[in-house]
Amino acid sequence: MQILHHIRQNPFITQQELADLIGISRSAVAGYIAQLTKRGEIKGRAYVLRDEGMIACIGGANLDRKARGKQQVRLHSSNPVTIMESCGGVARNIAENLGRLGCNTSLITSVGEDKEGEWLLQETKKHGVHISQVWRLPTQRTGTYTALLDIDGEMVVSLANMDIYDALTPEMFAEKWSHIAAAHVVFIDTNIPADCLAYIIERCREENILLFVDPVSSIKAKKLPQQLDGVEAILPNREEAELMAGMKITTIEECAEACRKIREQGVKHVIVTLGEEGIYYQSEDVEEHMLPYPTEVVDVTGAGDAFASGLLYGIVNGESFQRACRLGLAASALTLQTEQSVSPLLKAEQLELAVEQFEKER
Repeated sequence: MQILHHIRQNPFITQQELADLIGISRSAVAGYIAQLTKRGEIKGRAYVLRDEGMIACIGGANLDRKARGKQQVRLHSSNPVTIMESCGGVARNIAENLGRLGCNTSLITSVGEDKEGEWLLQETKKHGVHISQVWRLPTQRTGTYTALLDIDGEMVVSLANMDIYDALTPEMFAEKWSHIAAAHVVFIDTNIPADCLAYIIERCREENILLFVDPVSSIKAKKLPQQLDGVEAILPNREEAELMAGMKITTIEECAEACRKIREQGVKHVIVTLGEEGIYYQSEDVEEHMLPYPTEVVDVTGAGDAFASGLLYGIVNGESFQRACRLGLAASALTLQTEQSVSPLLKAEQLELAVEQFEKER
């Protein structure tokens, strides 16, 4: 039966979505589902119960291109480079990282009906990430992100073609809300439109769902609403924190003040990533400057996404925010050792081992 087939493909599908796919009325679908439930074919709707381990990652999924200089990059000049293509996008990278760490993870994003989009989804699915909630938009091109890296791996400039996300609306997220509400933790990045961000933040506040936010960039951070009540934690880098707090950050003391200003907007936990200086974490009761774990830096791309992944891994496994931050630092260190945005070295045992080793040496 077509209804059972579609439910197996997407246990969170609504009756209206089934009706649209099969070409019958919603009331007819309801009748069929009642019969199937009576026969024991359907045990219940998947979205009725919250999956305590599920992390829903909402945001960008792009084709990443990295052009790395064979010598020091010179602007306004031709530069010899090596080019590598990989799957990217903040939410997608974090979803894959979490999949590698053994977490029950779902990706909610949009791709075009093109070979790039199909490749992104299949590669993401390989690592155990659920992709049934992804929109495939036939009139749009899958997003691309191109970074020019210096010979030492530091980013010189990046170019983003993310027009596809402008097609997303709050109504589209409302249709998927049963799936989002089933998650124990929701993560969003700011690749999606401002009205969608506001909608998700407000509904997570109303329904008491743990929400984590990555501002992505200082430009995209401007899409966040002024009041952030309902956000459990936000993870800006230094530049993004400066924008959100309306002040410069040149010292740890200034970083602490910026965190206080951001928390005044309604956020419970603020974690500022500071590159070589590690992270600064602040909540109402605790604040701490944590230095990075020593590691060989091959490429900085993806280190921030890895930190967020380690943090989320810790949270869903019942760790305190401070220990979850240490797991994030361990994930970041492992990712810095590779040219790939998502490190193949990333495993739960490796994170735990790195944190234990660091704590022994302190």
